[in-house]
Amino acid sequence: MHPASTDRPRPTSREVLARPHVRALLAGTLVGRLPTAMAPLALLLAVRAEGGPVVLGAVLAALYGLAGAVGQPLLGRLVDRTRLGIVSALAASVAFTAFALLAATDLATRPLIAGALAVLAGAATPPLEAGLRALWPRLVPDPAEQRVAFTLDSVSQEIVFVAGPLGATVLCELLSPTAALLACAIVGGIGAAIVATRPPAGWPPAERREVHWSGPLRSRGLLVLLAAMLCLGVNLGAFNVLAIGLADRTGAGWLTGLLPAALSVGSLLGGISYTRSPWPFSPQRQLLAAAGGYAVCFTPMLFATFPLAALAFGVVPGLYLSPLLACAFALCDGLAPKGAVTEAAAWLVAVVGVGQAVGTAIAGRLADHGTTPVAALAVFAAFLAAAVLLPRTDLLTPHPTTSQETSA
Repeated sequence: MHPASTDRPRPTSREVLARPHVRALLAGTLVGRLPTAMAPLALLLAVRAEGGPVVLGAVLAALYGLAGAVGQPLLGRLVDRTRLGIVSALAASVAFTAFALLAATDLATRPLIAGALAVLAGAATPPLEAGLRALWPRLVPDPAEQRVAFTLDSVSQEIVFVAGPLGATVLCELLSPTAALLACAIVGGIGAAIVATRPPAGWPPAERREVHWSGPLRSRGLLVLLAAMLCLGVNLGAFNVLAIGLADRTGAGWLTGLLPAALSVGSLLGGISYTRSPWPFSPQRQLLAAAGGYAVCFTPMLFATFPLAALAFGVVPGLYLSPLLACAFALCDGLAPKGAVTEAAAWLVAVVGVGQAVGTAIAGRLADHGTTPVAALAVFAAFLAAAVLLPRTDLLTPHPTTSQETSA
């Protein structure tokens, strides 16, 4: 893809949303992805409500997240060989059943059953995010409009991770953790149904082609991109622990929820700005600029000592987060071998999730030594994401007629 042309008006979000099926698919995907942000907190609160140990809730939440990271590439490969609609519908049915059984199970007294159901629910997460991102080039063929579409998609992700935990908390407080787990089943099913019933979900793959067993991982450029996004995931995972540490350190308990929200607010603002004012250089350079800007703007978190200063420091790096994700997914489509675009997008989703799990685990151990080591981990991971991309921008250039597959 190339930067937007300057001899015609820049496409707006409204114009992209007015295209056929775009609103419905974006809304359905947003709703269907809410369980990924609701379930970990719902599992933690459900175990606590039943008198179980906190560590059990944490293990169940981790199993759910890791199973999702494993399942997404596999389901993405199925989509590339069949249809998004049928794979999403079948996966949503399995996830619905698993969540319903979790709600009916005493998690504290039946940990093995609870663990198996958490794995099943995570692994069966419908591949809505990867599926939509693989469809964007067909829904909005114009490269300038694709940039807007990928940014809207990235902005919606921030909505998911604000609304999901908030919804789970409200349901747990007003009703019960069981209600939150049932809501994961219902909301996920509704979102998958909205997507699966739209005509584009029944479109055959753009190009049917036998793909090597390693799928899109044969693309060296994609591997570079995945490595950078893994580092970004570590940063995001450490950031959640950092929010808890800063809340304890400053005596402002509200920072636990508001600091991640501040990052999301910055990402929303950054996404809006990015759609209205495209950056005047190649997509590869845009990706590097977004990663570098995010890393540099994250550095002040090392010196946050006051609650309001921490909130301000949280907003600023978020300004680069939506552009970073939008550029990553836009390039992912061009770097993927033919016939493996959905699986490639699923791998991108998966590595960010794995990075978050790793970042949370490492930051949790570092938290015993204070907030500074946790902040240092988050900053290091952010700079590492940019450093991975810096010397390899040549590999991030999609070939218009051939895939970036390496020889076997």
